[in-house]
Amino acid sequence: MGPSAFAAVVLFVIEFWPQVHGSKCDIYRGRWVHDASYPLYRSTHCPFIQQEFNCQKNGRPDHLYLKYRWQPTSCNLPRFCGRDFLRRFKGKRIMFVGDSLSLNQWQSLTCLLHRAVPRANYTLQRIGGLSTFNFTAYGVSIMYSRNAFLVDIVNGKNGRVLKLNSIGSGQLWKGVDLLIFDTWHWWLHTGRKQPWDYVQDDKITRKDMNRMVAYEKALRTWARWVKLTVNPAKTKVFFQGVSPDHMDSRDWGDPTAKTCRGEAHPIISKRGYPGGPHPAQVVLKKVLRSVSKQVHLLDITSLSQLRKDGHPSAFGYGGRRGTDCTHWCLPGVPDTWNELLFAALIH
Repeated sequence: MGPSAFAAVVLFVIEFWPQVHGSKCDIYRGRWVHDASYPLYRSTHCPFIQQEFNCQKNGRPDHLYLKYRWQPTSCNLPRFCGRDFLRRFKGKRIMFVGDSLSLNQWQSLTCLLHRAVPRANYTLQRIGGLSTFNFTAYGVSIMYSRNAFLVDIVNGKNGRVLKLNSIGSGQLWKGVDLLIFDTWHWWLHTGRKQPWDYVQDDKITRKDMNRMVAYEKALRTWARWVKLTVNPAKTKVFFQGVSPDHMDSRDWGDPTAKTCRGEAHPIISKRGYPGGPHPAQVVLKKVLRSVSKQVHLLDITSLSQLRKDGHPSAFGYGGRRGTDCTHWCLPGVPDTWNELLFAALIH
């Protein structure tokens, strides 16, 4: 080993190891700080960002929301390194499974990696509900499987049935090297946005039921699938924490703003989010305790609650389709989710 290489190793051990591996290091607890070196990429450098996430192209006039970095209280996050990520996952398959918030994170990761190796050849294809981004030179496939509930929805004689105890779609997930799951956003939809007509729980089929109870039952079905199917020596499993929306400004202590529209600054508070813990995240953590040895929680809920400024609001579709306070601009908050994912993986 030459002097320069040895010096690099020493620098890594001195600076990096204590930051992430300290016994008191919780990367999910901290604050948002202004950092002029952010964002990690520009939207113009990522030609495949979907329109609903491309806030700058859609005319968002402010830029301050792009300049925030997540700073854990007791340690530092390693800066995302796309080349290192691709080297570590050479020849591997990564799959995001979930709703459009999972899509948000998948798009962020592909942008981060493309920015790191802008001249590397890639392919992008969509077949049914499966989108695959492949870096051919590295043999790395990054997939997104659209699956809003994780459990099955089937067409029955009388309509569509949400089956809380069935997870046949899990066949697609087998053998993947890294799985990142997500579900919540669609569980409260009613009316035309509700994609099922009945709910089946074991042998009982009903028109509707308490949505939080249904959510927990579905998560427990998924947890059983993980226990019975996943080999931790082969597959790493993460669950993306509940992504919060900012549709009601009373949640962050401002009854006059109404929604996220026009918000340009994060919440800076030592006491955390005024609205308190997200109820779905409480349920998720309870279920994950049963598979804690096999699943790592990507605990993005609390830190994302502070980013009322990070949504497309009126700039998801160029202002043509109302106010989006659910999804996130890219570049933006999901890039931090992937920085946290990267830190958890190398840990």
